[in-house]
Amino acid sequence: MFEISAIPAFKDNYIWLLTRGNRAAVVDPGDAAPVIARLSRAGLVLETVLVTHHHADHQGGVRELLTRWPAAVFGPASESITGLTCPLSGGERISVLDVALDVIPVPGHTLGHLAYLAGDALFCGDTLFGAGCGRLFEGTPAQMAASLALLAALPATSKVYCAHEYTEANLRFARMVEPDNPAIARRVEEVAARRGAGLSTVPSTLADELATNPFLRCAVPVVVTAAAARGAVDASPEAVFAAIRAWRNAF
Repeated sequence: MFEISAIPAFKDNYIWLLTRGNRAAVVDPGDAAPVIARLSRAGLVLETVLVTHHHADHQGGVRELLTRWPAAVFGPASESITGLTCPLSGGERISVLDVALDVIPVPGHTLGHLAYLAGDALFCGDTLFGAGCGRLFEGTPAQMAASLALLAALPATSKVYCAHEYTEANLRFARMVEPDNPAIARRVEEVAARRGAGLSTVPSTLADELATNPFLRCAVPVVVTAAAARGAVDASPEAVFAAIRAWRNAF
């Protein structure tokens, strides 16, 4: 298995660096400069770029990286991805640094959004966040709810390597949805302590998300009741998700 570390970018993005010996891959390099600095400092050779979706803060650095390293670029076939050499639709198994990754289609944030699973490491872009999920810029609530259900069915020990440091803000909303959830209260304290110490809250585990993330808890009675108060048309997971997501958008 490769080693995984974060390269902070912009205000709150994480570019994930995968290394094995002096070989490297990156996930969602929105900015080339911090990637080049890290690779150069460590004497690493970039072999692979993984892109989850087409937004600029996830692929904006690809072009410059390719001027320095002839890397393979994996990403959604249905989206405009710079330098794409290995188009994917989901369902494939690929090899990165000689490690097998499963490609999971997770439309919702964008229509072609992909996640990558390597062992217990889930690189999920802007689909699943710490205590939250991505906005629906292109997909429907039904698509996003189905995508999140796919991720929720992975082993609870899976580590969630999302692309943004949003956990603290997301927990404030989660506490509004479930004010009496003790797991949320504990996580609020843990996250506040980490952020106060200048530490990342990512990765979380899927177990953390199942216990505290309202978007993975759309069948929980308290969440269903909260969604009904916000206009959910029925108690189906899709309707509950749609109401909770609309509430979060305005939060």
